[in-house]
Amino acid sequence: MPLFAPIPGVIIMSDNILQKLIKPSARAKVWWIFAGIMILVLAALLINFGGYYNKAVDKFKAPLPKVKEVSFKLGQDLVGGTTLTYQADVSALSAAEKSNAVEGVRDVIERRINVFGVSESSVQINRTSGGDYGIIVELPGVKDVKQAIKMIGETPLLEFKEQNNEVRKMTVEETKQLNDFNKAAEKSATEVLGKVISGGDFKALASVYSQDDKTKASGGDLGFITEKDNPEIYNLAKNIASGKTSADLGQITGGFEIIKVEEKRVKVNPFSNTAEKEVKAAHLLICYISKTGCESGLTKEQALAKINKLKQDATPANFKDLVKQNSTEPGARENGGELGWFGADAMVKPFADQVFKQAVDTISSPVETDFGWHLIYKQEERKVEEIKVSHIFIKTKIEADIIGKQSEWKNTELTGKNLKSATVEFNPQDGSPEVSLVFDEQGAKMFEAITARNVNKPVAIYLDGYPISQPNVNEKITGGKAVISGKFNITEAKLLTQRLNAGALPVPIELVNQEITGPSLGQKSMADSARAGVIGFIIIAIFMILFYRLPGLMAVLALAVYSLTVFAIFKIGFSMAALLLVGVFLLIGITVNGWFILFAFLSYILLYFIGGLSPVTLTLAGLAGAIVSVGMAVDANILIFARMKEEIANGKPLTSAIENGFKRAWPSIRDSNFNTLITCFILIMFTTSAVKGFAITLGLGVIISMFTAIFITRNFLNLIPAEWLEKRHGLITSIKK
Repeated sequence: MPLFAPIPGVIIMSDNILQKLIKPSARAKVWWIFAGIMILVLAALLINFGGYYNKAVDKFKAPLPKVKEVSFKLGQDLVGGTTLTYQADVSALSAAEKSNAVEGVRDVIERRINVFGVSESSVQINRTSGGDYGIIVELPGVKDVKQAIKMIGETPLLEFKEQNNEVRKMTVEETKQLNDFNKAAEKSATEVLGKVISGGDFKALASVYSQDDKTKASGGDLGFITEKDNPEIYNLAKNIASGKTSADLGQITGGFEIIKVEEKRVKVNPFSNTAEKEVKAAHLLICYISKTGCESGLTKEQALAKINKLKQDATPANFKDLVKQNSTEPGARENGGELGWFGADAMVKPFADQVFKQAVDTISSPVETDFGWHLIYKQEERKVEEIKVSHIFIKTKIEADIIGKQSEWKNTELTGKNLKSATVEFNPQDGSPEVSLVFDEQGAKMFEAITARNVNKPVAIYLDGYPISQPNVNEKITGGKAVISGKFNITEAKLLTQRLNAGALPVPIELVNQEITGPSLGQKSMADSARAGVIGFIIIAIFMILFYRLPGLMAVLALAVYSLTVFAIFKIGFSMAALLLVGVFLLIGITVNGWFILFAFLSYILLYFIGGLSPVTLTLAGLAGAIVSVGMAVDANILIFARMKEEIANGKPLTSAIENGFKRAWPSIRDSNFNTLITCFILIMFTTSAVKGFAITLGLGVIISMFTAIFITRNFLNLIPAEWLEKRHGLITSIKK
């Protein structure tokens, strides 16, 4: 006889609840679907109107988490900018070299643009039917054509450099010049501090005397900073009370600081609405074969056995000594594995998960990461403080400001013109990828001389002034052939090869066309498009409600959901949107129809693929595609309602007519929309610029419009009880049964 007899009532109740969750009734399915739609709507509202939501939370001091505010990424045709078209001269290259060389040039151009901070730039290769290669460069926000051309430059420059052992010291006169300047800066800063202490308006003084060009116009406002953001200023500010200014001059790298602390608070995670934390910890690492950078020679099982033994012996008092004696991380052996203060985002997830959940002054059990097995000693924990700071900055000078910056690397005469080719090869012993270099006759002699005087020293390879590799020279290299080996994966080796060839292969580029788009035209076009969209939506809503009555109203609501969803996707990106849709579809699939689970993953794959092809950038062509998709969504609803009326005219009950109307319309909607999606896919794959932007937004709109027209409109109608509808036949149609 069991000690505890089951309670029948409880078992029955549990079974009933489980049954309702797994196999909900027809009515429950409708409400589950409605819940999924409302989640989608809520998410879209927060994405599109997050700023208004955050202001409301602040105004009413509501205990709600804030959301991250996101804005549209606008293309060049909306913000203005410059389009440059280059022709790549590949006449001197073999057929096998052409594609790789042009890809390398495109990579170089992208890196040059990124250095100048041009947002939403686009660099595309355009191959003509005649075999010529063109490179189209779109630079939003750049109106100065000369600046843009200078930014792109000419043929990539590849240089081989060696360590610079000739460092010039300042002269006596230069030293005096430096000291005089810094004394004058200190005197000026002291005078300004006196004005602040005497009660002068801090922001007004900052706008006059501060030499920080970024904050001078705003009265020295730095906003909220943490120790991680700006450690030097944070350390000056942390000992100053809120509303107070510094009593003494502070000094940081580059100058003197006068600080005013506006506010102090604990930093809160905007998504979880919880206080952010940091921990101070140390770790002991035992790596094993196959782990990143590991040379211990231990298997995974051997490493685990060793670290378990160390765990038995470890205490907070001896942890540092154990690290120095046993850690396989060279740096950790020197500092006892100290990691200092860090947040959860600074470490790999298994490490962070462990250290943030364990108690202070404890040592964890072995934790496995991509680097091996860890023991983690958690020393301290604290909440992250952020301080709202205003400052007045007075510049000082350093030695480099007087005699110029002296690089640790100096040029050799060896350049990319001496490099015949770079290829990816595989080490015959362990199969690891390597980069093989082949020099011409002159380059071989220069490379031999360079390696001869730099044995056991690094040689740096620079492309357009930026280092791309610093291999160590093991021995003098003769014959004009060399191999760069290291901890490459195949992707890294290919990228390095591509960059080397960009500077090695003779691929000059010639500017053949340039266009400038003014921002005023783009802004007017966007305003006109928005106005047209609102007017069109209102006209469509009036037409649908007057002509189709209650179904028309449901269609208008579905169209509103469509609009919110599409513009939210533009803001957060395709991959994030795919995850959101997957969540909604999974909710519906688990509770209503298992086919929606498959649809969820297909939607994710499709949206992620589209997003990987092009950035989520709103352009005029993209706006046109979105507007066209609205028309297709309306067309789908019209087709459904027409079939519905036909069913009613044939004497079908109202609920059956609604259901059959959707079923009969679906094949036509499916076929037409899938044909449109195929066309969009072809345009995305084989076209560039505006056409691709149009195709992406149209394809996205078609996917969402099918979902809203077939699914959301239908569900909204199903929410209304059938008995109530049957008694109010006129809300659907004027046709009598």
